[in-house]
Order: sequence, then structure tokens, then C-alpha cells
Amino acid sequence: MKELKTKSEGVNHSAVDIGNLDDIKDYTYIHPKTHQEIKGKVFVGEQLNSSSAEISFTTLPPHAEMPFFHQHKNNEEVYVILKGSGQFQVDDSVFDVSEGTVIRIAPEGKRIYRNNSDSPLSFLCIQNKQGSLEQFCVEDGLLAEGTKMWTE
Repeated sequence: MKELKTKSEGVNHSAVDIGNLDDIKDYTYIHPKTHQEIKGKVFVGEQLNSSSAEISFTTLPPHAEMPFFHQHKNNEEVYVILKGSGQFQVDDSVFDVSEGTVIRIAPEGKRIYRNNSDSPLSFLCIQNKQGSLEQFCVEDGLLAEGTKMWTE
């Protein structure tokens, strides 16, 4: 089983390396509630010491699917399709996805996905507490005073 590598840690940052997108298939996740082995999935939030988001990367082989519908109590999810194509189902809506598709799903949405193609399907998923975004990036950003660029 492939493991995450920490690249850098400091007071104000953490960085991990998942490797090449084609290597996501080498990770295995054991679901803590169902104890199912899910190949091609890796979560990075905990190793990043994230306090506001969980991020996972998934690669589904051709003609594979998530083995169950799921939903969340508090977290919405944003999926970004990185490579390949397939389908998502949210409640009763089934729709095609491909590289560049971005999907937001409310916690209550019952979701499942599948790769109905002949090539791998890779995506990232970001979970955040619904309603927690107070400001968008421009309003929240500040210029960092007194910081040298590229201090190496």
C-alpha cells in the first residue's frame, strides 16, 4: 500500500506529495465504518493538519463504481474531475462528467459515481462545513508586509 510523503512542515504550513496522478491507483483506503477496502483513494487533510477541509484524491479503473450511496451530516463536497470521464448520480439526477467538470453537492444529497469508460477516471474531492465560507478569496486576502520573496 502506497503512503503519503510529507514534503515540508512549518508553523504556518504543511505539504504532502501524493505522487503522479496516475499513481493514485496504488493507494488503498479502509473505510472506518464499513471496513471496505477502497483501492485508488487517498485522504490528505489529516496529514496536512487541516482544520477546515478534508481533501481526497480518487482514481477509478475502467468500468468501476463506488460501492454505495453516501451523504454527509454537515459537509458539502466539491468534486473536480482531473482526468477521464464517467457519471455521477445525486439523488435522482444522473449526469456525465469529464476532465474539467466541477460538482458541488450539499450534505443532504445522496451521491454515487461510476467510471463507465475504458480509461481511468481521476478526481479530487474537497469537503468543507456547509455555510462556513464567510468571505471569498479577494475579500479575505491581505498583502503580507515585510516579507521577502523567495527567501532561499
